[in-house]
Amino acid sequence: MAAVATTYELPPVTMLALVRDDTAADALLRAEALVAAGRHEDAATALEELWENVRSDAALAFRQRIALAWSELYRGELDRAEQLLAHAEGIARSARFDAADRAEVLYRQGAVACQRNHVAEAVTLLTRALETNDGAPRPRNLLAARAYEWRARCHVSRSDWDAAVRDVERALELAVRAGDEHTQAQALFQASIVAERRGELLVARLNAEQALAIVRRHDNPLWVARVLNNLGGIDFLLGDAASAEEHLLGAIEAADAAGDDAALAQSVNSLAQIYLRTGRPVEARVRAQRAAEILDGRADFLDELGNAQLAVARALLAEGDSAGATAWLDAADRTFDAFGSVSHRAAALVARGDLVRALGDSDTAADLYRRAADSLQDVHF
Repeated sequence: MAAVATTYELPPVTMLALVRDDTAADALLRAEALVAAGRHEDAATALEELWENVRSDAALAFRQRIALAWSELYRGELDRAEQLLAHAEGIARSARFDAADRAEVLYRQGAVACQRNHVAEAVTLLTRALETNDGAPRPRNLLAARAYEWRARCHVSRSDWDAAVRDVERALELAVRAGDEHTQAQALFQASIVAERRGELLVARLNAEQALAIVRRHDNPLWVARVLNNLGGIDFLLGDAASAEEHLLGAIEAADAAGDDAALAQSVNSLAQIYLRTGRPVEARVRAQRAAEILDGRADFLDELGNAQLAVARALLAEGDSAGATAWLDAADRTFDAFGSVSHRAAALVARGDLVRALGDSDTAADLYRRAADSLQDVHF
């Protein structure tokens, strides 16, 4: 998602449409620029209003469906995004479109599946997108770069670091070849996440700083918020709590400017984690509760919602409210069960162990800790 519409790769048939209907095409370009800038609420409104003017032109209709689906994905409207992509897929079956157009739909369907945490399905769709694009008369480097970057996200969720590194490197290479700085920033951001998870914190910080420089240059507050949120976590892990807090406050400001609730909740929750780990439970609880309220009902951010609920539980435990802590732990358990992540369930078990230990039941606490450790083991015999 580059900051200017000129980076959107238009199929040849679309160039003909630009000649036929300058008014509709210009309006569509402006709406696509809103998508690229991360202004998804404004983009969705503009794109919906455009539909009647573009629906009779297959090329413009295809672009409108694709762009609107992308904004709906970022707004958490995943069912709507799927419907729009299914319509785009039908349009792209026409002989006027080629394999690269069909790959565009597959890549975005893979992204929706990834947001639903349907990781196996997402990997399949993204791989098909890459293969279909490779077979097109004119393969699109930018499309491939984005598909590799999204597939890397799937590998991260599976803790498959080697596969994630391979896809991130390929995404960065293709983004550079395509001359798209914002996609380069997304690849660098993903590289930062992979390095952080592997414990390579200085590499993670360097990648995040490079990504931040790009998204700031393109004035994209949504991605500024995301990268600053990542930098805040890295700084804290490196032992610099003051810098971490500064970055996270900046992330909150940027997310608010972007009007993106999910990014705002992520940044607020990250700040809550810092406060919790530096002995400020009341401040942590207030912020984690706010994050949980924002994310309530967002099926695409169950992991973040569960983490916020867990932070509230831990803060209440630190404040001596065991009943409140239990209620929030139960909520976190339900969220993590829906999310289906072993590592997140293990974190909830550890938190529950801390709770029962604080209530004086050391034996049950030890059993909960053991269950958490066992769940994370790869070898069981």
